[in-house]
Amino acid sequence: MSSENTSAKLTASYESPENESFTITKTIASAPPSSSVEEKTRYLEKLRQAVTESQERINKELTLRMEQDNARASSAHGKSAANLATDEDREEENYGEEAQEEV
Repeated sequence: MSSENTSAKLTASYESPENESFTITKTIASAPPSSSVEEKTRYLEKLRQAVTESQERINKELTLRMEQDNARASSAHGKSAANLATDEDREEENYGEEAQEEV
C-alpha cells in the first residue's frame, strides 16, 4: 500500500447582483485510505475545524453585505442609520408576534 498525501477542497461561493461576490476555499487532507479509527478521527477533526472556520467567515461576509443593503435601503428611503436601527430593534423585539403600531 502506498501512502498518498492528497488533498481536497471545501469551497463556498456567494454571488449577488447587488453585492460583491466572494468565494471561501479551505484545503484539507483527503479522507484517509485506511480504516484506522485514529486516522479517521484526526481527519474528521480537521474537517470540522475547516467547516467551522468557513462558517465564521461566511457569517462575517454576509453580515457585511446585509449592512450594505440596509445602508442602501435607508438612503433610498431617506431614513437615518439611527431610525433604521430603531426599526430593526422593534422588529427583533416583536419577532414571531403581531406588532402593535404606536399611535
